[in-house]
Amino acid sequence: MNMKKMIALLLALVMVLSLVACGSKTQEPEQTDDVSNTDVETKTIKVGMVTDVGGVNDQSFNQTAWEGLKDLAEKNSSIEVQYLESATDADYSSNINTFIDEGYDLIICVGFMLADATREAAQANPDQKFAIIDDATNADLDNVACLMFSQEQASYLVGVAAGMMTKTNTVGYVQGMVSDSMNLFGYGYIAGVLSVNPDATVLQYNANSFADSAVGAAAATDMIAKGADVIYHAAGGTGAGVINACDENGIYAIGVDSDQSHIAPNTVITSAMKRVDIASQDISLAVLNDEFTGGVHQYDLTNGGVDIAPTQDLLTEEAIAAVEAAKEDILSGAVVVPTTAEECPEFTLVG
Repeated sequence: MNMKKMIALLLALVMVLSLVACGSKTQEPEQTDDVSNTDVETKTIKVGMVTDVGGVNDQSFNQTAWEGLKDLAEKNSSIEVQYLESATDADYSSNINTFIDEGYDLIICVGFMLADATREAAQANPDQKFAIIDDATNADLDNVACLMFSQEQASYLVGVAAGMMTKTNTVGYVQGMVSDSMNLFGYGYIAGVLSVNPDATVLQYNANSFADSAVGAAAATDMIAKGADVIYHAAGGTGAGVINACDENGIYAIGVDSDQSHIAPNTVITSAMKRVDIASQDISLAVLNDEFTGGVHQYDLTNGGVDIAPTQDLLTEEAIAAVEAAKEDILSGAVVVPTTAEECPEFTLVG
């Protein structure tokens, strides 16, 4: 092989080796300024609930709201919930202010008894979001959502049940306190009883307390002595005394706010359900999703905000049929449940 061919061969070999070396280089990934999705901060909110004097374990109004919030927080890690109990009326403002100071995004006040304290705090803190259950007097404030319920509709349904189930034609009704909101329970119940049993007598008592079971028991015992064999309460913790007295005397009771059949399974024939749990969840999610609006948020039979309890084992088939017919009449507009004393003159409770 001559020298020229040798040089050409060597140059060709060098070029091949160079190409192989270049092709074997590892390419480094490009660096970007993008942040991984795991590094994106998720919005979280804190929701505080202030009870009325009935307390968080009243087996009724406050407890239902709190259980709804707990369930929501368990299913949604973006929501943190806490409650403060009010032992007396004087605790309302201090409890609300505690949540304000701790930076809570939403403060839910349970019951119309907190209306004044809510208004004072809302006006002083216009950027703070509030919700209040069973009060519409603060509907003019943009930062207050008033969660209202057509409790007269659910009360009408349990009134139908009472009117069908009584054997003495005498039934009872114990109310926790007289107010425009609370009176709706009485209007509905009385109207429901009389719609199916116009000869019935409805005994009525204003306990003037949501946290005195002894008063509830005494009121029920007096009604039983007068012949009542079915008693409905709309009295929060006071209603526990009503149910206990009915249980001890072997007559029927009707619960309120939640399905209270578990308290006395052989006594509580049904309950007028008011879904404060759903309402509390709804307004919390609205804050989380930046969809909060003030004013009245109404819950009724049409949106599942009120209803009769699903536990109906103690009701007769005739009573269940009458309740279902009444529900259909309300939904269709054939029956309009009274919402004023003028529309229900049989209602006798006064402040």
